[in-house]
Amino acid sequence: IDVVMPGYTHMRRAQPVLFAHYVLAYVEKLNRDGERMSDCLKRTDVLPLGSGALSGTGLPIDRSYLAELLGFEKISQNSLDAVSDRDFAVEFVSVASLIMMHLSRLTEEWILWSGAEFDYITLPEAYCTGSSMMPQKRNPDVLELIRGKTGRVYGSLMSLLTILKSQPMAYNRDLQEDKEPLFNTADTLLDSLFVLTNLVEGVEITEGQKLRMRDAAKADFSLATELADCLSIQGVPFRKAHEVVGRIVRYCEESGIELSDLSLSDLRRFSKSFGKDALERYSLDEALNARDLPGGTAPSSVKRMIRREKRRCADSLLQFSS
Repeated sequence: IDVVMPGYTHMRRAQPVLFAHYVLAYVEKLNRDGERMSDCLKRTDVLPLGSGALSGTGLPIDRSYLAELLGFEKISQNSLDAVSDRDFAVEFVSVASLIMMHLSRLTEEWILWSGAEFDYITLPEAYCTGSSMMPQKRNPDVLELIRGKTGRVYGSLMSLLTILKSQPMAYNRDLQEDKEPLFNTADTLLDSLFVLTNLVEGVEITEGQKLRMRDAAKADFSLATELADCLSIQGVPFRKAHEVVGRIVRYCEESGIELSDLSLSDLRRFSKSFGKDALERYSLDEALNARDLPGGTAPSSVKRMIRREKRRCADSLLQFSS
């Protein structure tokens, strides 16, 4: 909660955020993935037994009782549909692709951030490997492999869709090709989640890295928006405030100074609407605290989100165990 980092848009420093806020962004993404997977289960939890080859069986079986015995929630309602479609498999692989996409984005960032050019985080040594030639290297191979495995899952999704796209009703032998992409996706997803969970638990941020991130969060005029907000609070339309602060930033760049070097009289040369609060608000902590609204990056807001997620996790574990 005390680690401040630069937030990025277009891979350029934008505005400061808490590192915890950044992590919670992935919590939100993975929560939605979990909801999608649970929703996918509803359409997978269907018993096809009794469909025969395509027209249903002539044997006197009780399909509902069979479903109960085997733990299925529902039975299929059309024998032709039951034997001919694999949309439930496509849906599972599609959800898995979204999960892997989110994991891949995380791994890409952490590959960058653990390198000397950023040096924001330290990866656990157990999940890094040495170079075959250079003894000083600690390569983020596990993160790279998860990033690479994402392409395998995407390929499985395209494979399933291609298998199904031209098949006439009902069963066709090429449906046997659904097994490999389905099972491989399940294995890849489970392995990736297992390995990344353990890696995340071992990530560290040193005091030096905290300071480096905090300095980066203040650099490149990242607090310029605070000045625009000050003008907006005084009644200046934001489009005008944006223009004014843009001129101030250009002046600082041409003069080789920072925004923090400007006095109130300097600011008022660009707009008389700047009040005394402009200099007070122009600080890293004030910029963070000002965003105390649901979903914002203020420490108080992030703490509320953390408490909410802890409750959600506890409820999920309770529901799972029951």
